[in-house]
Amino acid sequence: QVQLVESGGGLVQPGGSLRLSCAASGSSFVNYYMSWYRQAPGKERELVARMMTTDTGAIYADSVKGRFTISRDTAKNTLSLQMNSLRPEDTAVYYCNAEHAWVVGRNYWGQGTQVTVSS
Repeated sequence: QVQLVESGGGLVQPGGSLRLSCAASGSSFVNYYMSWYRQAPGKERELVARMMTTDTGAIYADSVKGRFTISRDTAKNTLSLQMNSLRPEDTAVYYCNAEHAWVVGRNYWGQGTQVTVSS
C-alpha cells in the first residue's frame, strides 16, 4: 500500500526558512513524478514544484522560483522542499504527491502539513 507522509511544517516569520520532507513507502516510485502542491484557505490546490529525477530537472511555480528547491533521495524514498525567504502568501497546507508518468490512476497524496508564515 502506497503511503506518503509529510513532516516539517510549522510557524515561521516572514523571511525565514523551513524544510518539508515526504517519506514515501509501498513502491519504488521509479517513473513517478514527485511533486509538492499547496492549498491556501479559500483557494484551489496549486502545483509548487515537481521533479522526476535529478537528471531531468525540476519545474517550479513562478511565485516560488529562486526561493524554493525540490530534491529527491531515491535510495531513501524521500522528497524534500527547502523553502527560503518565506512570505505570508506562502501560508498553506503543503501536500506531497506521487504520480506515475504513464500509468493512469497511480496518483497518490499525503495528508498534508501546515505552513504558516506570520510575524
